[in-house]
Amino acid sequence: MCLGVPGKIVEIYEKGGLKMAKVDFGGIFREACLDYVPEVKINDYCVIHVGFAISLLSEKEAKETLDLLNEISNIESEMGPG
Repeated sequence: MCLGVPGKIVEIYEKGGLKMAKVDFGGIFREACLDYVPEVKINDYCVIHVGFAISLLSEKEAKETLDLLNEISNIESEMGPG
């Protein structure tokens, strides 16, 4: 199973001949390659998987997905280990 996580593109630049971005995952910033989504712009939301933006999505879709991931995290912490 693979997991792509929505992130907001906050900066776009070139690095080593690749279109790259600084991506905001709710206050955590990571770098991602944008070559699979060349139409992306700053403030767009993308699904990021292993350092690659693989698709665009709306802000509404991104926030819904992030809310679900937070809900899962909260449930896991409430249940405890094992």
